[in-house]
Amino acid sequence: MSELFDAVDALLASRATLPPPAERKRLRAAHGLTIDEVATALKVRRATVSGWESGKTEPRPPERDAYARLLDKLAELYPAPAAVADAVVPVPDAAVPATFAAVPAPAEAPPLSTGPAPEAAVMTATENTQTPAPAPVAARRPASTTRPTSSTSRRPGAKKAAPAGTPAGESDPRFENGPLAVVDVEDGKVLAYCVGGLVLDVPAKSHPSLVDWTLKEAKLGQPKLSGPGRPADPLIVLTEAACERYGLPVSLTEEEKHAGRIPEGHKVIKQLTRAEWKLTKRGFGPWARIYRPAQGSDRQCVQLCIPSWNALDARFWGDAAQLPPAELARVLGVYASRVMTPRGSTAVTGLELMTALHPPTHAVRDEETGVLRQAETKTPGSLGTDPVDCAPCEAPDGHPLLKDLPRFHVRGPAEKLFEEAYDWARPMTDAECTLRYLVGLDVNMAFAAGANGLNVGLGEPTHVKNPVFDPKLPGSWLVDLSHVDLSRVKVGKEWVELDGSLLPSPFTPKGDRPTGPAWYATPTVAYAQELGYDVAPVEAWVRYENGRYLDGWYGRLRDAYLATMADLGVDADLSPEDFLAAMDGYKERDPELTMVVSAIKATVKGGLGKLRERPRGEGWRPGERWRALERPTWRPDIRAAVISRTRINLHRKIVKHAAFTGQYPIAILSDCVVYAANGPSPLDFLPYREGKPLPGGFKLGINPGLVKHEGTQPVLWGEEVRERFNAPELNLARSIKDGTVTDTDNGE
Repeated sequence: MSELFDAVDALLASRATLPPPAERKRLRAAHGLTIDEVATALKVRRATVSGWESGKTEPRPPERDAYARLLDKLAELYPAPAAVADAVVPVPDAAVPATFAAVPAPAEAPPLSTGPAPEAAVMTATENTQTPAPAPVAARRPASTTRPTSSTSRRPGAKKAAPAGTPAGESDPRFENGPLAVVDVEDGKVLAYCVGGLVLDVPAKSHPSLVDWTLKEAKLGQPKLSGPGRPADPLIVLTEAACERYGLPVSLTEEEKHAGRIPEGHKVIKQLTRAEWKLTKRGFGPWARIYRPAQGSDRQCVQLCIPSWNALDARFWGDAAQLPPAELARVLGVYASRVMTPRGSTAVTGLELMTALHPPTHAVRDEETGVLRQAETKTPGSLGTDPVDCAPCEAPDGHPLLKDLPRFHVRGPAEKLFEEAYDWARPMTDAECTLRYLVGLDVNMAFAAGANGLNVGLGEPTHVKNPVFDPKLPGSWLVDLSHVDLSRVKVGKEWVELDGSLLPSPFTPKGDRPTGPAWYATPTVAYAQELGYDVAPVEAWVRYENGRYLDGWYGRLRDAYLATMADLGVDADLSPEDFLAAMDGYKERDPELTMVVSAIKATVKGGLGKLRERPRGEGWRPGERWRALERPTWRPDIRAAVISRTRINLHRKIVKHAAFTGQYPIAILSDCVVYAANGPSPLDFLPYREGKPLPGGFKLGINPGLVKHEGTQPVLWGEEVRERFNAPELNLARSIKDGTVTDTDNGE
């Protein structure tokens, strides 16, 4: 009899009641559990739990009853909000096809800001008939869902859930299915996972037909970001299974990785060529762009992304490439709605965003014919369509402007503009060694903040001899700043006495005091004046055509960063104590949104780096032009100005802090600065009074330019590391976050 009872118990457990997939994820996130922790407890793989939460698969005994027990306990601790259904009807596994997991209708999919990924909307269709897919349904939810196909329309009245932060313009009917789709193959069926949980059937049998379907039927894309601009091309992301289905390799060979593309003779490229599709000069690589030449205003272009070819670099996207299709669509969808549809790496997208916000040309209407045509002159405030040469001092080594220099000549500061981020450190004083901790502060979105409100050149430079310095005129200035003494500087309108030996020079990346004339960008020279010293340039390359080109770029990325951090529980108006608490463990609250944060920050740094892109193979030799020089966005002067201003912004805070507290930094690396303190928290040494920070000093907060806690290590750790490597000036800012130092500090 006991065997019969066991069989009955097993039968009941096999049908254990489970909430919808989104509720499963909400409950886990509410308790602060990670997918890995749940997987470990249930003795299953991480991907298994991820599949349960995305609705792709359903748990089976014996894990199902344990998973149901976990969710029941969590539901008692974290009751569903009023908007969530009062009751859930259990559905036998047999009634739910393995490929199409049961999920709520798209109209009820939660916004991304709630944390859980939107479920994949399951849809079935036979010719023109829409059939409800079996699914667990809540009492207040519609009882059926549909999947639009090439032969069916969306269910009347249904609305597609959009990611939080989606601009109002996303309602454009041309792009009603969102900016992108992740194409996967399940049980022989090709499915396109879109943002908001929508899933489309893909009828395309070949790569050319996939491109045709994307442009003609998928209704993918994104409205333009500025008046004179154009809509974003649809993005198709191919999973490994989709690569196999459409004749592409799942991974690249070493030779193909080095080339960044598959060979020109590949069968897929031949198929595209026969169908009269073209590829850009970078060929068919991880980010391939397939197009036909535009006919008037009719643009036909599809952007491809292939994660298994390392399109989503783990340094910037984390584990996004390993996500299931629905979750990957969510991550890329949030990024697309808040930044822009990716057009390549985060660096490429950062540069493309500048152009999208300031298109080089604009349409004008012919007064006689009334026909719109592109203007021959550039759009005001843009960089135009034609590249401009930089000044010789702004040119990187190997540039054609320097081809007449001796082969092994090394340019010094009087010949070369060298505006770079800080990499500075000094030995600790005896007094600092008696303190207990080293505390690191990190400036949020430091380089984005450096771009905000910055006046940069929009055109060619003009050479001037013996100019009068103008802090409002962007350019590069040859001037001697060696007379600036940090022991006595102006802070505001008051002269203050400081220990200059404990401060880095604001004029060099290594913090060394200049020894003679050197080239500097405008913000650096202006700061010398701010500190109370006269400047007398002997030469300059200035740009009389100028403007705040990066303001919109900064604003877009700032808003994307703040919105995503708010989704992770870190708001812009928190008190210092609440801010530090909110930042503690924020990455575990929603690992997918954390990937978006990482990508946004990489977009800032990468986009600025692209302004001075160096040769990338191509058989280049010093003195020859390289491909990037043909872009109007190849502007090393703009990059230098942003880095200059970022470094100066940090030095200004350091000086204010030193003047008020007598505390000096021990190490600085880019946007991270380390201080010795008696306590482990930034609040143990930052001079807050009644919750208010020192004006002009360091302020805790999530806004760009404010600081967060980077990490804390014991002072004894710092001394031991420096002694171990016999390097009194080893930069501790490089390893303050986790304390790991694996090799000598080589500046990399």
